Amino acid sequence: MEENTSITTGSLIAADKVNGTAVFDLAGDKLGSVENIMIDKISGRAIYAVMSFGGFLGVGEKHHPLPWTALRYDENKEGYVINVDKKQLQDAPNYDRASEFNWTHDYGRKVDNFYKVPSYWM
Repeated sequence: MEENTSITTGSLIAADKVNGTAVFDLAGDKLGSVENIMIDKISGRAIYAVMSFGGFLGVGEKHHPLPWTALRYDENKEGYVINVDKKQLQDAPNYDRASEFNWTHDYGRKVDNFYKVPSYWM
């Protein structure tokens, strides 16, 4: 018997259902899609959603870590909304899809500061 691990119920959602979900700005313009979720190993809480942005067919695409606390789910849009527009997003911390990336606490603080949320990285 195959087990269904992609259950969505009430306000809970399986991580594989979040991947691919659209991210919009406050004006309703699509910014990108959630490509991954970064979860704290100890608490089990989602800390960042990594959004793909820009490029064409994966070429030139950037990854933008978005603090989970800066996202709001909009049932009408069936996606997440963040208080940043495309122009602001170009200056946001990001990394190139094709490059090696090493997350550091300093980088996490930079992300949190950009989105003006309390830093996870004390």
